[in-house]
Amino acid sequence: MYHPTHKMTPQMPAASGELSDLALDVYRESASLGARLHPIVLKALVEFLRLTNSYYSNLIEGHYTHPVDIERAFKDDYAEDPAVRNRQMEARAHVEVQKIIEAKSEAGDIRVCSSDFICLIHRLFYERLPKELWIVRNEETGKEQEVVPGHFRQVTVKVGRHIPPTPEEIAGLVERFVEIYAPESHRGTDRLLAAAASHHRLAWIHPFLDGNGRVTRLFTDCYLIHSGMDGYGLWTISRGFARHRNSYVQNLADADALRQGDVNGRGHLTQRGLDRFCRFFLETCMDQITFMGSLLDIDGMLDRLQGYIELRNRKMVPGVLPIKSEAFFLLREAFLAGEFARGEAARITGLGERTARNVLRQLTDEGLLVSETPKAPVRLAFSAATSTYWFPNLISE
Repeated sequence: MYHPTHKMTPQMPAASGELSDLALDVYRESASLGARLHPIVLKALVEFLRLTNSYYSNLIEGHYTHPVDIERAFKDDYAEDPAVRNRQMEARAHVEVQKIIEAKSEAGDIRVCSSDFICLIHRLFYERLPKELWIVRNEETGKEQEVVPGHFRQVTVKVGRHIPPTPEEIAGLVERFVEIYAPESHRGTDRLLAAAASHHRLAWIHPFLDGNGRVTRLFTDCYLIHSGMDGYGLWTISRGFARHRNSYVQNLADADALRQGDVNGRGHLTQRGLDRFCRFFLETCMDQITFMGSLLDIDGMLDRLQGYIELRNRKMVPGVLPIKSEAFFLLREAFLAGEFARGEAARITGLGERTARNVLRQLTDEGLLVSETPKAPVRLAFSAATSTYWFPNLISE
């Protein structure tokens, strides 16, 4: 007897030594990423990269909010223009939700691959948005409907050429999705292949009236961490998808297609399309790991920190005051050691006590160095304003 869950076949990419080898390379290279960096620096960097992840995930949706404006949103510094303000709130919500769900996942409070978790992501995201962003307008009929945070859609929709499953089929499909893709059901490199396949299949189900793309990418972020992807957070899949947006959208669409002919698998959907999407997913992972690896090279990072301070010293960075060249030694110490006591500034820079204190104060006033309290040790801080100099091309338009 035919069952709606048959629509979601095939479930995994076809067995391929080449795909498994690529998946193994992704795990290996990700685990080595940032291996030489101090844990305090790694933690601060992951915090900052949540912001860039939000930027790129929203950029895929066609919503541009520069990371500088996202940082302003966290200080409740919103633009007067309602459209810009709404996008700031959207980006801030993405960062906050990512942090919450990662913490829940790591604490074992909830199963990552579960209906409850998927609905939680959606609810947390929409509860942080103004009510006007809950309204979805059907472009064909002009009819407006309101999103219900954390609840599956109750209407049939169309996404480009894709007509997702009916509302009556969603709960059963999500239940089957959970059975198939739970990370604990897979071993070794199959977990990464399941992450790739589940990304498409969740987008294909399109369980919510709106917000499916963001929910799917946030789900995949947590899935990758939960699947044992050491180093994830120092790179993110959304940056790769955004930089190759047309390929991302096309590969998703290709995997939506129905099977045609016996040589294209035996499932309801195309095996070839799913295989291609999974390959694109893994290649995107590797591309981002390689990119971030080039930025996290210690010697290269120190060269860029020094170059930034020299530009500041020569008054070549707009919008900020010049600074002494010796400020580099403080940034270097924080980068290599993780943190240092404020009283060490003179020793580290070779400057007199008063001058060293002034240089340190300038760095802390600008937020380049931060601490828990005014007297606590200081550590390096990352921001959108300095990323242009410290991490070239991390944030692209």
